Amino acid sequence: MPRTTETTSAPSPAVRRKVTLATAIGNFVEWFDSGAYAIMSATIAGIFFPQYDKTAALLATWAVFAGGFIARPAGAVFFGRYGDRIGRNRMLALSVLCMSGSTLLIGLLPSYTTIGVAAPVLLFLLRAVQGFSTGGEYTGASAFIMEYAPEGRRARYASVVALTVGLASVTGSLTGLLITWSVDDASLRSWGWRIPFLLAGPLGLIGLYLRNRIEDTPVFRAMERREAVLHAPIREAWRVCRRQVLTLFGYSITNAVGYYLMSSYLIAYMSEEVGYSKTEAMLTGFVSMLAYSAACPLMAAASDRWGRKPMLLTACTGFAVCTLPAFWLIGTSLAGALVGATVLAVFVSVIGTSNVPAMVEMFPAQLRASGSALGYTAAYVLFGGTAPFVATGLVTVAGTPLAPGFYLMALAVVSALVVLASFRETKQLSLTRTTVIDD
Repeated sequence: MPRTTETTSAPSPAVRRKVTLATAIGNFVEWFDSGAYAIMSATIAGIFFPQYDKTAALLATWAVFAGGFIARPAGAVFFGRYGDRIGRNRMLALSVLCMSGSTLLIGLLPSYTTIGVAAPVLLFLLRAVQGFSTGGEYTGASAFIMEYAPEGRRARYASVVALTVGLASVTGSLTGLLITWSVDDASLRSWGWRIPFLLAGPLGLIGLYLRNRIEDTPVFRAMERREAVLHAPIREAWRVCRRQVLTLFGYSITNAVGYYLMSSYLIAYMSEEVGYSKTEAMLTGFVSMLAYSAACPLMAAASDRWGRKPMLLTACTGFAVCTLPAFWLIGTSLAGALVGATVLAVFVSVIGTSNVPAMVEMFPAQLRASGSALGYTAAYVLFGGTAPFVATGLVTVAGTPLAPGFYLMALAVVSALVVLASFRETKQLSLTRTTVIDD
């Protein structure tokens, strides 16, 4: 590989604002679907699966949710290679098109009573298309905005990626609350649940328009000028950046499980396992995601000041110590649930806002989209996508609603050990470098 670092001209503030807006809206569209699916999970269980056993139907719903993650590795390989070979921007335009189209089609699906077993099969296939798209979106958007960011403010710019994930869930939760309050149960099952999915169509067109109006990053254009673009970046990323890929995987498992327990599992957990009403559960989900979104810029600023490693260790330690008390609080009262969910949300923001810049910074420019997609996506496929399913099963097997808390705590300990043993501070590294830095 070439072993050079090239200085690129700094983008203007106006260009950076356009890049931030395009990244934010596109990423919002990508993640609104997960929020919509989670919000309507209990309703979807009754529409797409036979209701012989409510727990089995809910498990099947979460299995389809996890099924959306099965296609993520293929998406990571495809979009990561695409982003390193053809450009970050074109990769992101294609991903938002795939996501918005598949989400829109979910909103048009017939129910189990209408077409039988074909309904859950089609739901699974469309979730797979969503997963394929998501496989490259988060890491691609992270690389895109950070390669435009000024020195010393990378985490704050990159926090737009984590923030819009939270805002998408907040919007989805609010949409779910409004729909639940506005229509009766029969209307909700008939057409109300479809509204969040149908919104993906026009939102996707807006995201596609904005992304097509931004040229590719200065870093990628510089690679094209000096002909440093690789033809097989995925294979090369695994060959020369294996430690970075495995390190990213090791601490991202806590990020993945923490986020999906908070954003996707919490609503079903509160309504099905703890006994809250759907409205109370949705309200708690809304407040927790609002807390996460509000905390993201603050935690990103702390990451820019103190570094990625201290913040990652803070998050892992926080999860290891505070998760069980948080789950206990969720079971005490609505006020306790709001406090417990907010505690989890803040720690998710701590790890998420340092994970984004770290995974971009640890890889050289010509392997950035591929390497980050491999490590990050593997963690989300194996642990994030299965988190609601595993948590539901653990509650049933262990006989205690605290079981998911023990699961997240154990993973946090593993991630803390990975960060201590293998993670090298990255905030001072040049994003234009083409060398692999191990020390």
